[in-house]
Amino acid sequence: MRVTLFGTGYVGLVTGACLAEVGNDVICVDIDTAKIEGLNRGVIPIYEPGLEEMVRANHAAGRLKFSTDAAAGVEHGDILFIAVGTPPDEDGSADLSHVLSVARIIGKYLSRPAVIVDKSTVPVGTADRVRDTIAAQLAARVIEVPFDVVSNPEFLKEGEAVKDCMRPDRIVIGVDQVNTDPHRAIEWIKRLYAPFNRSHDRLVVMDVRSAELTKYAANAMLATKISFMNEMANIAERVGADIEMVRQGIGSDPRIGWHFIYPGAGYGGSCFPKDVQALERTARQHGYEAKIMNAVSAVNETQKSRLFELIHLHFDGDLKGRHFAVWGLAFKPNTDDMREASSRTLLAHLFDAGAIVHAYDPEAMDEARRIYGERDDLALCDSPGAALQDADALIVVTEWKAFWSPSFNELREQLRKKVIFDGRNIYDPAVVEAAGIAYYGIGRGRSLAAPTNGNGNGKASGNGKSKPAKS
Repeated sequence: MRVTLFGTGYVGLVTGACLAEVGNDVICVDIDTAKIEGLNRGVIPIYEPGLEEMVRANHAAGRLKFSTDAAAGVEHGDILFIAVGTPPDEDGSADLSHVLSVARIIGKYLSRPAVIVDKSTVPVGTADRVRDTIAAQLAARVIEVPFDVVSNPEFLKEGEAVKDCMRPDRIVIGVDQVNTDPHRAIEWIKRLYAPFNRSHDRLVVMDVRSAELTKYAANAMLATKISFMNEMANIAERVGADIEMVRQGIGSDPRIGWHFIYPGAGYGGSCFPKDVQALERTARQHGYEAKIMNAVSAVNETQKSRLFELIHLHFDGDLKGRHFAVWGLAFKPNTDDMREASSRTLLAHLFDAGAIVHAYDPEAMDEARRIYGERDDLALCDSPGAALQDADALIVVTEWKAFWSPSFNELREQLRKKVIFDGRNIYDPAVVEAAGIAYYGIGRGRSLAAPTNGNGNGKASGNGKSKPAKS
């Protein structure tokens, strides 16, 4: 099938590459000339496992093209995807300016029947606005062209986006009867997704507004589980319970499950923060206060400062001039995305306190350079070991596999103050302490005796079984 995608971000580029991979003729359109020129040279603007190879192979085969020519993109596609960003507006609602701009372009150039697919994460009611925008453009041209608008929200996890696209767990399609030919729209989408839907039927067909809300509900549920576990970790610190033991105790219940119940330094990325906020805003616009959504966001914002609170407590607030090794800058492993990352909150606190940071991330170094530029209190290192040079303490912010199995005996010799702050609970407190290193986790280790808010009242003394390393 002939497919056009407007937008070459995570969603547009991954979706375009995967659709080309199964034999479709795909054009990805973007207004960013530099990005399109780079893609045509084989330069992939994001890190996503498996994506670079897929893009280059399909581009070389002629199945995947990149262009800034919107008119040609509209002319090419039988199915036109809108996959542009919907960043949060000043009031927290989703900014639909890019989505509606693409809708106007489609209406300006559409000349034959087509199915327009809302792939971007958009508030309930957006499909109606897209349909009205295209219709208004066609009316201004005084022509009639049959078209259908459907909602097909993405459920791609950064770091696993290619796998999720090629082997989806569900394909949600929202179609309303107000379309010119809703049956045709469903059949075209079924045909498009047939290669991804062979082993069993993953297609879930519903009305457009339900499809739009499904995307927000899914992300809000996952964000809620994360904030809930962080809340439990904060309670564990106050009552002397180990949150890892609690996690194992509740995760074995199939009604709860193991996914997204890992406490940590807070969630980030391009989806959860803005989608929870946008859902809360949508509810408010319709006269309802989404109290759980408000709490999820509030807990997460507080949690992003928890690591710094533990650092501040351990060092009695004396952080000026101290050196900290930070492992992990991306908001999660297998991506270079630092949007809303917990590392950014941590670094801001450390810089304000006069500390010096030596940081390393396997993929996010270029993004970190773009964000921070050159500054005297930040060194971006080329290896985990380089970040440890002259470090008073190690702070783990992102749970990259490369960080999971260090030699704690070597770390003890490298760290001047013999302390690790583990923002993702990837280490066993007993193993770290046995190596002679003080260990703080989230709801584990010495954090159990450090539930305060970093007010400088002294170092934590662990759980009563060990003494703090000298500072």
